[in-house]
Amino acid sequence: MRVQRVLAPDSMAESWTLLGDDLRTVAPVESFLSYLSAIERSPNTVKAYAHDLKDWWSYLDGRGLGWKAVDLEAVAGFVAWLRLPPLARSGKVAVLPTVAHHCTASSVNRKLAAVTTFYEFHARSGVEVAELLVTMRPAGPNRAAATSYKPFLQHIASGKPGRTRTISLKADRKRPRVLTASQAQTILDGCEHLRDRLLFALLLDTGVRIGEALGLRHDDIAIAERQVAVVPRHNDNRARAKAGRSRTIPASAELMRLYSDYLHREFGALDSDYVFVNLFAEPHGRPWGYPAVYDLVKRLRKSTGITFEPHQYRHTYATWLLRRGAGMETVKECLGHASISTTIDTYGHLTVEDARRTLEAAGWFTGREVQL
Repeated sequence: MRVQRVLAPDSMAESWTLLGDDLRTVAPVESFLSYLSAIERSPNTVKAYAHDLKDWWSYLDGRGLGWKAVDLEAVAGFVAWLRLPPLARSGKVAVLPTVAHHCTASSVNRKLAAVTTFYEFHARSGVEVAELLVTMRPAGPNRAAATSYKPFLQHIASGKPGRTRTISLKADRKRPRVLTASQAQTILDGCEHLRDRLLFALLLDTGVRIGEALGLRHDDIAIAERQVAVVPRHNDNRARAKAGRSRTIPASAELMRLYSDYLHREFGALDSDYVFVNLFAEPHGRPWGYPAVYDLVKRLRKSTGITFEPHQYRHTYATWLLRRGAGMETVKECLGHASISTTIDTYGHLTVEDARRTLEAAGWFTGREVQL
């Protein structure tokens, strides 16, 4: 069983499917993934669903279970199965109590969410498993009382009851990993080319995702206005901005000067709409892709001794803004989050030192009316 990339013959749009051991598509999964592609979910999102459902199907096949007839006990067994090392999932290898879980709680919950969404899709065709996996909590003060499962999208009706999964693991909330100013500067100074320096400077200065950066066109950068536009569109290098509305992000004068230097000293008269292109390797002039960026990251990790990922720049940007007093609504707009709850859930954290600075600024330690 494997996840396979596919291209639509008419539009060449990218998607993903799940193939069984006979190399035929797994029909229930294929219909669900096709639906996700049809409503223009990101290929990366479709791929993630495909991998999570591959695990579910492998679990069902290993136990001779039919996908339409599973119960809560089977779903609970799936959780235990995911926690086992892959070599022990067949049941032929014993696992010592001291062996760490293979999947973290957050990974298990993500896979359960994928399975739940899959069954909610098929609930409209009469498959009843979704009733076991989802409960609806009524709105208002009596939210603790669960009602029976309601049809898909029922939560948009009057009263807006909440939707919750029947089975989930308690997962520790991970604090976003943030670069220090020294680390960010060291990485910038470790870049051999202006193009490379511009990429990481852009990530730090605007908080854009790496896919959004790689999809930038020259028309998206307004030097005089000092702003960068993020526009969801099809890109030749498979880079993607997350689906949704376009947004414009304020940028610094330093970033605009770096971009101008890059155009004059490296990009030159090259005929390409893309900002980031192959300049020092073949195919010359083609838009830069994810593999090339991650090769650069590996080289910089080795030369600087700093272990980092491109997405850390986004976390760094948001955290630095919040520490300097920017409101959650401003950060939400700059990051392009659909809901402010996403921003709060991800960045609504304070370290002890953050809290100390906030309290000192409010005069808590210096202006007390009572002597301790």
